[in-house]
Amino acid sequence: MKFLVDMNVSPSWVGFLIEAGFDAVHWSNIGRADATDGEVMRWAAAHDYIVLTCDLDFGAILAASRDRRPSVVQLRSDTLAPDEIGSHALTAIRQCRQALTEGALVSVDAGRMRLRILPLRE
Repeated sequence: MKFLVDMNVSPSWVGFLIEAGFDAVHWSNIGRADATDGEVMRWAAAHDYIVLTCDLDFGAILAASRDRRPSVVQLRSDTLAPDEIGSHALTAIRQCRQALTEGALVSVDAGRMRLRILPLRE
């Protein structure tokens, strides 16, 4: 699995994900800093990446578009550092691996994980 780490998440997640056995790149290394969320989503879908973000707009974009790609992992925590919530994120990613490869929105916080299969429906 390949992860695109959004601008609103620390680049330290790239090393954390790579160390966990995943491919990862931070948006700042491939795209414009002022890119819209839609641009990030289109790039991720076109290149088969899963978006790692804390931005709730990505879920709204998925709901509005009803697309199956890209999958999104949303970090829902006051502390977004990998050493704080990283183990919870990795557990969720591993548990939802199949769903993420097929199209899913996974929300992760320190206490729980929520999985929604794409496309999102009302």
